[in-house]
Amino acid sequence: MAEAARAAKGPELAILRLLAGLGGGHTPVVLTSRELGERVGISQQAADRHLVSLAKRNLLTRQLAARRQRVSLTPPAMELLRVEYEQYRRIFEGPGRLRFSGDVASGLGEGRYYLMQPGYVVQFTERLGYTPYPGTLNVRVGAADRERIDAARHWKGIRIDGFQAAGRTFGGATCFIARIGGRPSHWIVPDRTHHTDVAEFIAPEFLREALPAKDGDRVAVEIEEA
Repeated sequence: MAEAARAAKGPELAILRLLAGLGGGHTPVVLTSRELGERVGISQQAADRHLVSLAKRNLLTRQLAARRQRVSLTPPAMELLRVEYEQYRRIFEGPGRLRFSGDVASGLGEGRYYLMQPGYVVQFTERLGYTPYPGTLNVRVGAADRERIDAARHWKGIRIDGFQAAGRTFGGATCFIARIGGRPSHWIVPDRTHHTDVAEFIAPEFLREALPAKDGDRVAVEIEEA
């Protein structure tokens, strides 16, 4: 998605915005290349060329008919537009803040392994100001808050770079200042993560004991953009 985002500029980005405004992220938009070109200020030939390019990069789908075509935006296209929206939101509204509640949940136990890797520990200590407790606190997010959580993934955060060690690659992540039940922490979003209903948090202390909290307990969460 990042490569497509860098390539979608000028007329192509204008096409995506227009189609999204016409509801193309939810239902097909029916129009001709000429009509599309007139709306974004380019020729019919240029419009058709950009549609072909966007379709090749999986940013839209086209169903051609005798006179018109049905055009739909793909999830990567909507994600791209959300990134652009977040950039403008920060300019006009300032850093984002998000509050929600969720239920503490057990993870797969992988957090301890990754948080103990020296390549991460050094960066956490330098960039977050502490060495995290070796393990994450998982908070399950309700359906009503998931869209807001997904949007916050595009905020400006504190980068943790990926690295290679012992013959394998460890991916990067972005951290956001957070508080769970009033306890200082960071929301950590791995680069390779899929959008799920679970948010992971790290802190300098064992949060389950500090809060205290067990699986199923409701906790209040605050997240801030860096």
